[in-house]
Amino acid sequence: MPPRVFLAGLALLLAAAGPAPGSGGVEVRTADYVFSYRWPAAVEAVPALRSRLVKDQEAVRRTFAEEAGQARQAAAAEPGRPFLPHELSVEWKVAAALPAWLSLSQSLSVFEGGAHPNSGFDSLVWDRRAGVERPPLDLFTSPEALDAAIRAPFCDALDRERAARRGEPVDRASGDGFDACIRPSGQAVVLGSSDRKRFTRIGILVAPYAAGPYAEGSYDITVPVTPAVLQAVKPEFRAAFGL
Repeated sequence: MPPRVFLAGLALLLAAAGPAPGSGGVEVRTADYVFSYRWPAAVEAVPALRSRLVKDQEAVRRTFAEEAGQARQAAAAEPGRPFLPHELSVEWKVAAALPAWLSLSQSLSVFEGGAHPNSGFDSLVWDRRAGVERPPLDLFTSPEALDAAIRAPFCDALDRERAARRGEPVDRASGDGFDACIRPSGQAVVLGSSDRKRFTRIGILVAPYAAGPYAEGSYDITVPVTPAVLQAVKPEFRAAFGL
């Protein structure tokens, strides 16, 4: 996507979407950058979690503003070199709202003057009873244990998606890095629920370049919680999961 088209498209998207009722965050426009950081109403209802995201927003914006300012100065020092305002959009969404847990996923899109924007993902879970944030992987005995429990169904689902986009089967033995399977735990792990009582599924958000070329975009793969997954969960958190 040409940079100017992306900039115009993102500006229109931000203006049209606007913050959801009751949600929080900020949107800032300067000569150097456009910055948007949002979270859902569910976060506003948890002061400690809201405070955590406010601090993250401030830190991310501060760093981004400094980098955009430096980029403008560098462009000004080279006659004829254009400068396009940088763009960063961060949005948190509810993946599962359970009685004892709040699971969030984050999507990020950033443009810093290159050929195209880049994107990425993150996730977290809020332990309502303990009043603390826990990275999803911390609920498992180890990343390796989670990988062993979900790697086969994850890889099969990923290959089906890749094959559909490429128009041909995926050969994991081809030697091409974009054909190989990847570690689920190396991506953004999102805990989801189908019954709003317990975590019953696991989402794996895969950013561009991690499992295929940029043109393929990102992948969103979901696998169910199985007995094998339950065995990979730390005993103290096992009651939060269900089949």
